Amino acid sequence: MRLWNGRGRGVELRNPAVNGYRTDDLIVEELPLVAVFQPTLVTLLIGANDIVAGSSDDRYRDGLRVIYEHVRAEAAAAVVYALPQPDWSLSRAGASFGDPAGIAARIERFNAIAREEAERASATYVDIFPLMRDQMRRGMHAPDGLHPSAAAYAEWADALRDRLPARRVSSP
Repeated sequence: MRLWNGRGRGVELRNPAVNGYRTDDLIVEELPLVAVFQPTLVTLLIGANDIVAGSSDDRYRDGLRVIYEHVRAEAAAAVVYALPQPDWSLSRAGASFGDPAGIAARIERFNAIAREEAERASATYVDIFPLMRDQMRRGMHAPDGLHPSAAAYAEWADALRDRLPARRVSSP
């Protein structure tokens, strides 16, 4: 929040994300919160658990379309950022989900779909995947050996800082 406030934006952070959720779960459990929260800024990063569950490219794409359509309908003025998923195939626990090379290829494919759907929905896709992949190679994992560490997330925030929208000026 320090970064947001430093850009002149007072924020109330609401993060309904749940570890293990797929796009289907987000649609059912979290998407209805958009109407309640009325966010002015939305970030979307989802897909890893869709890969783990064996979701097809088309199913993932369709889920993203539902998400973006709902966000646009319920929070039309919100600035929307989409992020790639990190290369968790390089994490210590990644190999437990299958062949790391196959997982990496699926991550790249899902990230390409995420970019396409973000652009289709007039969202801003922020490609920090090279940073994310480098972080995993440097072992910046959380204690679970799978997710990014707090330091990794801090680097994401630094990479995003200059993309944050400036404070909106109200007209009299």
